[in-house]
Amino acid sequence: MVVEDDENLRLAVTAELTRDGLLVDEAGSVSAAAAALATGGYDCVVFDRMLPDGDAMEHVRRRRRQGWTVPVLFLTARDTVADVVAGFAHGGDDYLVKPFAMAELLARVRLLAGRSAGARPALLRHADIELDGVRRQVRRAGVLLGLTHKEFAVLEYLMTRPGQAVSRTDLIEHCWDSSAEPMSNVVDVVVRRLRIKLGEPEVVRTVRGRGYRFAEAEPGR
Repeated sequence: MVVEDDENLRLAVTAELTRDGLLVDEAGSVSAAAAALATGGYDCVVFDRMLPDGDAMEHVRRRRRQGWTVPVLFLTARDTVADVVAGFAHGGDDYLVKPFAMAELLARVRLLAGRSAGARPALLRHADIELDGVRRQVRRAGVLLGLTHKEFAVLEYLMTRPGQAVSRTDLIEHCWDSSAEPMSNVVDVVVRRLRIKLGEPEVVRTVRGRGYRFAEAEPGR
């Protein structure tokens, strides 16, 4: 999540992170961020420090006292040693001073998000399919597949739940940002393209009335 009240900067940061394959939600205030954080699971939050309805550092400190563990990167124009120390003391995991290079922000977010996702295996294998979460690559029978960011995200989510029925709503919540339209057929389109690229035998199965599941090929299929 990117929490920044400067709309131009927020859109620029969101665009950069999205281009790198991350799913990004946006907020322009502490209250909007709090509402989103109450319902969504995030691997990292980028907080502008001074927001229209308060100091983000105080908000993060309160959440940390309640046991909140999501990594936080503070963005701010305040660059004194005391300001940086305060950022870490209030529960920040990283601190980046404006103006900053987008490449540096991306690298820092990737590092923090990786910490949050550390419990997930970096390499998933099922039969002849191998998904590398670090390099964001998928191979089948040793052949590298050219998947889009969404196709990769859907396959990764299904592969971490082998044999389980996963609803379209679950896929939208975990593989798309908040701008996705839940009633659209976007999931079906992505799954159809994913199946074509994965080839035979089929491993992404339709569960009638429930969604999809990932399963190793059955004998004879």
